[in-house]
Amino acid sequence: MARRGASTRGRVKASGKGGADDGTGRRGGGRGPGRTEREPVSRQVAGGLAELLPDRERPHGWTLLIDGAPQSHVDLDDPAHLSFAYQRRLGHVIDLAAPPLRPLHVLHLGGGAFTLARYTAATRPRSTQQIVELDAPLVELVRDRLPLDPQARVRVRAADAREGLGRLPDGWADLVIADVFSGARTPAHLTSAEFLTEVRRVLKPEGRYAANLTDGPPLAHLRGQVATAAAVFPELALAADPVVWRGRRFGNAVLLASGLPLPVAEFTRRVASDPHPGRVEHGRALADFTGGAAVVTDAAAKPSPAPPPSVFENP
Repeated sequence: MARRGASTRGRVKASGKGGADDGTGRRGGGRGPGRTEREPVSRQVAGGLAELLPDRERPHGWTLLIDGAPQSHVDLDDPAHLSFAYQRRLGHVIDLAAPPLRPLHVLHLGGGAFTLARYTAATRPRSTQQIVELDAPLVELVRDRLPLDPQARVRVRAADAREGLGRLPDGWADLVIADVFSGARTPAHLTSAEFLTEVRRVLKPEGRYAANLTDGPPLAHLRGQVATAAAVFPELALAADPVVWRGRRFGNAVLLASGLPLPVAEFTRRVASDPHPGRVEHGRALADFTGGAAVVTDAAAKPSPAPPPSVFENP
């Protein structure tokens, strides 16, 4: 889930791959006077009303919304372009997971428009990836309208995120990315220590876990999620907009966790230099941020808080 208006779009010259879009995300013939204008696409899926809105600034860019909540942005001509601020931060996590171009084993919990899987395939060719997405009609919509590169080694499984996680062998993943929302809320069973223990089982010893979290004042959910991750992983970092850190606005935060030291300095530099600069906390400062919040267990887990309606209004 991303706050509407929080994209980081830039005016980028067209790639020259030729042809007007036919409304499905695929290119037709020619950019002249007969060019076909792209129209929004809507379809009822398991999670609500899915809408694909064309990006008027990028000839083959689309934004996916579920019940009005922006979920993903994808540019079919430039899959390395990440529009939403939180997706850029997850892109930094992917970039820093290994030396450049080294293939990774990546598990994506939550599919959206497959944005981060596309990014990984573009920046780390020959990576092996699995997407676990519960909403089968949404998967069908994205496959139909925003098809994956057939050369990308991406497998998509329609299943519950925790169920799909449980099917993977120990030590399979270099990176597990959780970006799971039912509407605009993370399901309760994906917020617990038991869930994170299963994540750590699937990770390689040097592997990393990254999660897109959302919260607003007084940040009780976010504090609880940091405390819960700290009970499973010894190394943590959290990136968010300064106004989110100060508890002034509902928004996204990216949690990064591992059993081994993280590249905190470089992650901090990249987040601070984004078009929408963020701040990274780790170590003692992050521990102090939790303020004694309790570890979340399956028995006490709750979904993430619902965002206020104003979050999805254009600024």
